[in-house]
Amino acid sequence: MCRTHTQTTFSISTTTTIHQKSTQQNPPAPPQVELTVDLTTFPNAVAPHDGIFVITKSRILPVISRFHAGYFRISLSLCWQTLLWKTLVEPPENAHAYRRMLGFIPYAAFVLMWSLSLFILVSLSILYILRCTLLSNKVKDEYLNHISVNYLFAPWISWLLLLRSSPLFAPTTVYYNILFWVFVFPIFILDVKIYGQWFTKGKRFLSTVANPASQLTVIGNFVGARAAAQMGWRECAIIMFSLGLIHYLVLFVTLYQRLSGNSCMPAMLRPVMFLFIAAPSMAGLAWGSVSGTFDCSSKMLFYLSLFLFLSLVSRPNLFKKSMKKFSVVWWAYSYPLTILALGSIDYAQGMKTDVAHLLMLVLTGLSVLVSFVLMVYTALNTNILLPRDGDDDHLGHVW
Repeated sequence: MCRTHTQTTFSISTTTTIHQKSTQQNPPAPPQVELTVDLTTFPNAVAPHDGIFVITKSRILPVISRFHAGYFRISLSLCWQTLLWKTLVEPPENAHAYRRMLGFIPYAAFVLMWSLSLFILVSLSILYILRCTLLSNKVKDEYLNHISVNYLFAPWISWLLLLRSSPLFAPTTVYYNILFWVFVFPIFILDVKIYGQWFTKGKRFLSTVANPASQLTVIGNFVGARAAAQMGWRECAIIMFSLGLIHYLVLFVTLYQRLSGNSCMPAMLRPVMFLFIAAPSMAGLAWGSVSGTFDCSSKMLFYLSLFLFLSLVSRPNLFKKSMKKFSVVWWAYSYPLTILALGSIDYAQGMKTDVAHLLMLVLTGLSVLVSFVLMVYTALNTNILLPRDGDDDHLGHVW
């Protein structure tokens, strides 16, 4: 971009005229001075607003242009892990010996985890607000994409989870209730837009846009339903649960007929298939909160998620190509496992058997291990977390 700089040079010409008269009665007149100023260009003068624009363009725009809603996978994983830690540090009375074994996690560790999750979520939210403000066309492209639109639910789910595990607010406080509606309302608006387009032949006809990431839409409803039930708002919980369950059944059948979504997702995005185990497990947790007990319906949904988990881990070659290069998509392994671990805790509490509690130990340990490895690996590879321009695998990083 060509910029015109202001340069100033001064040239002074002096003309002196002395009127002398022969008579000595009159003193000589003072000299007359003429000043001429010429303006040209000065190369080093830069306007203040130009400097701000240069800094914004060179430092901020490259980051937010490559940042996208898919990075909220990180906050989802951390917030689910925080909720898991809170559940573990608060064992119920007369808990099984295996459950008390997991109570060794100190409360300070949970508070530290919650603080880290809050910091990451606030940072990601600020980046995405800047993206919406400065690059609204890219946000529009995300909304129109059949994969990335589902991650618009992710920040609101993360805030609901952080609110649910907050050590600062109790579910009975006014601040908790206000924040609940602030985070749930965008989920409901997105439901109206996306489910409405599924139902009517709009821009997103379900049979053509369905993919494993679409399950985030129903997970958002189940998270909202569970939060409402734990606040005592049973009717609100039933409304959100019914919306999520009906659309989950339709979505699951559609995905099942599409051979696990292989035809609509690139190989780099196959870790997203772990959402197959997250949706039914979250549905079981939500119904357990609505009904007040982890009954047969919740157990059936937990068994379904456990079966789908075994189906995925028994096919490691399916994820071999996606593991060749690190990307934010790897975080899709973490939060579905954490949801399954939370489901196993409620299941073990309802069954009260050694086998159920042993299963809880295995799944909880696996969830914590995977999350810890991803946190360490991400911290060591922050320089490649955002893709470079012209990256061949840009699609795998973007969505």
